[in-house]
Amino acid sequence: MRLGILAMTLGLSASALANTPAATSTSAEQMKVELDAQMPGWLDETEVPSAAVAFIEDGTIAWTAAYGEQSPGRPADKRTLYNIASLTKPLVAETLLRLAARGMLDLDAPIADVFVDRDLGDEPRARAITLRHALSHRTGIAANWRSDLPDGKLRIDGEPATQAFYSGENYALAARYAMKVTNSRLDHLAREMVFDPSGMQDTWFIPDEAWEGRVAMVRGPDGTLRAPGNSPQGSAADDVHTTIEDYARFVAGAMIGQGLDENLERARSTIYDDQVEQACPPGILPEEMCPRHTGFGLGWMVYDSGDNRFMVHNGKDWGERTIALFEPSKMYGVVVFTSGANGREVISRTLKILVPDKKLNALVAAEARYERKQRDD
Repeated sequence: MRLGILAMTLGLSASALANTPAATSTSAEQMKVELDAQMPGWLDETEVPSAAVAFIEDGTIAWTAAYGEQSPGRPADKRTLYNIASLTKPLVAETLLRLAARGMLDLDAPIADVFVDRDLGDEPRARAITLRHALSHRTGIAANWRSDLPDGKLRIDGEPATQAFYSGENYALAARYAMKVTNSRLDHLAREMVFDPSGMQDTWFIPDEAWEGRVAMVRGPDGTLRAPGNSPQGSAADDVHTTIEDYARFVAGAMIGQGLDENLERARSTIYDDQVEQACPPGILPEEMCPRHTGFGLGWMVYDSGDNRFMVHNGKDWGERTIALFEPSKMYGVVVFTSGANGREVISRTLKILVPDKKLNALVAAEARYERKQRDD
């Protein structure tokens, strides 16, 4: 799910958000010491079984850490695999952008030149959709999944290239286009373009025997504990399983523009539909806590607070809450995986230690409060 306030009914006070504390300017190791002291209590308080955190400094991994239990009686560690939910999307976007850098894909050629989705054969607007539109959620498809619609059929609700609607179907469309053009599987493309260049040996689109005894169990909103879901056929938008170290390697590579040229880096960080109003609705965040600009780039949400310009994405499934972000001009980044439906609260508290940006922290804190309010109601 994209970073942004998705409802107008949070019921949060502006004064409370304005007083959200920000991280201080401390060393990476000092921040880890503070996190080590605080995290066990946070996990107990929120009933989140485990969390894994990575901090990237000067473009390299400064440290990673794991907390809590992977499963009852078994501590989480750096080999623990997490279902990272929608943090799958940046992996897929970077794969396709690197294919574009090699001249194998065209961001602006109509996808319909290669194939048309089975549900959109009679839809003329489908002829205009490009890979750039799909990666920035501007295909006009508004439903997250076609299965969410009453008839189970995909439809276009808006004009392509205009307003952004966050949808997993956009990434399914983008991946199928890439697979058709290259005559290759998505996981094979990701392995060649992203995983191997970044040294990622523990990242999987589909279940593998290497998962045995390593997957973090998740606690859902009803308090039950179970294994996370997965996509037996693989998904371009969800359910990748990975370790905190592997995803930190990915973020570190993305931060330096690994595999991309200057034009593609610029395209990736362009805001294609500024959504400040959606991210900062009146009465929810005080005006001084609103970002200067925010909206989808290619694969990432761009969050421009005025002090920082973050590339950020988060993930949310039944029992998973995750986030990854980096500030390319300052060469630092953070990854947080949690294995509980209350994990947004853990993420918010973690970012207050690791990320010195009051506006971003206020927004993530608001999202945590919103999720808590939904649970309490």
